Amino acid sequence: MMKYQHKITSEIISGLPVISIEGDMTSDADSDIKKLYSEIKEKFPENKTIIINFEKTKYINSSGIATLINIIQDINEKKGMITFVGMSDHLKKVMDIVGITDFVKLFDNKDQAVNSLAH
Repeated sequence: MMKYQHKITSEIISGLPVISIEGDMTSDADSDIKKLYSEIKEKFPENKTIIINFEKTKYINSSGIATLINIIQDINEKKGMITFVGMSDHLKKVMDIVGITDFVKLFDNKDQAVNSLAH
């Protein structure tokens, strides 16, 4: 039996780093997300914008939310901006409840975000 719970990938689109979270964003995924975020910061120290793609995210728990808050705080300290794309209504509701949506830009999909942010 395959124990597939998450897959975290990153890509650069029009100079913008995009982290995609597939599956469940729980404590299992935390270290992968943090590692990827650190790698992006090292490769692009000048970059102040990051897109997190939730199009294939099925579930998030408090641990996943804590990880997102850490990334948001880190980017805010650099006067940067974080963008969430492709969130389901359920995910949006969860983010609203914990107040995360006040600190991020929301777009329906990756292309919208890239078109809006890449100057």
